[in-house]
Amino acid sequence: MSMIRQFLKHYWGLLVAVLVVLALFLVPLPYYIEGPGSANNLKSFVTVKGHPDKRSGKFMLTSVAEAPARPITWLYAQLNPHYDVVSATDATDGQDAATYDKVQKFYMQSASNEAIATAYASADQTYTKTYQGIYVLAVQTNSKFKKQIKVGDTITKVDGQHFNNATAYQRYIAKQGVGHRVTLTFQHDGKTRHATAPLIKLSTKRAGIGIALTDHVKVTTKIPAKVDAGEIGGPSAGLMFSLQIYQQLTNQNLRRGRKIAGTGTIDGDGQVGEIGGIDKKIIAAKNAGATIFFAPYIKPTKAILALEEHHQTNYQLAKATVKKYAPNMKVVPVTSFKQAVHYLQTH
Repeated sequence: MSMIRQFLKHYWGLLVAVLVVLALFLVPLPYYIEGPGSANNLKSFVTVKGHPDKRSGKFMLTSVAEAPARPITWLYAQLNPHYDVVSATDATDGQDAATYDKVQKFYMQSASNEAIATAYASADQTYTKTYQGIYVLAVQTNSKFKKQIKVGDTITKVDGQHFNNATAYQRYIAKQGVGHRVTLTFQHDGKTRHATAPLIKLSTKRAGIGIALTDHVKVTTKIPAKVDAGEIGGPSAGLMFSLQIYQQLTNQNLRRGRKIAGTGTIDGDGQVGEIGGIDKKIIAAKNAGATIFFAPYIKPTKAILALEEHHQTNYQLAKATVKKYAPNMKVVPVTSFKQAVHYLQTH
């Protein structure tokens, strides 16, 4: 015991310092840290058989870095204007890590499929879209199907009927009325299952299943194409994937040696939608040397601004970030894939 006391007497300060350092780096906090991620060359993610990308310049996929907070990273985020601290619930939409990752990977898969369809349609190349059904992103706690339907399942039929988009499913279900029992046919881990339960009243006052959903679409092409984004998830790469695939299909010199970054979802009509964290993506693009950044554009009305991140639209926030931190970068507002292509062809 005397040896231990002597050791503590001489080295207690060092032990305390070691414990403090360990705590700073290891103690988990109920927050996530969000900041600038990477700006990767899309050429490394996209393969179009027989159509390699030999043109100079880069289309770049920008991302937001996100990680569970520790005291040291929390302190760093407080001092760095490009980083934010958000609650764990807000960062993951209240889902556990495995479920959140599954949803983000599906978003990326969906974005990739729509990007392929958009690029092939614009390049007059043959492709086929097959509507698989409704992909389940979340299940409400008051849903009568919560014990049967899980995140990641795909609902293929309601009362034996298959529809070609989520809106058609929603209309059919709404007509049945609250309390009406419906039978769902769905895919779970590759197996077909059935579940029957009554419909609930949604916040919209209409009858519904009680799930958050998106369309599950499969795209096949005559010229094989593959998109592999690795560990990057989410829907925000749709526009840039479309541009990269279109570049390879047509071999047009769209980039003209430039480093072009951007962000935005892409839908079945080639329209570009808003995303989160565009200010951080601007910084990632600047760090990678991009000189052009495509930003989704919507008209800034009072109602929209009340709901927007920092009460600014994507384009407004991108412009403000560029003005302050990246004055040599040009932010280009776009509402559609065709508009982005037209800009590159004419500038």
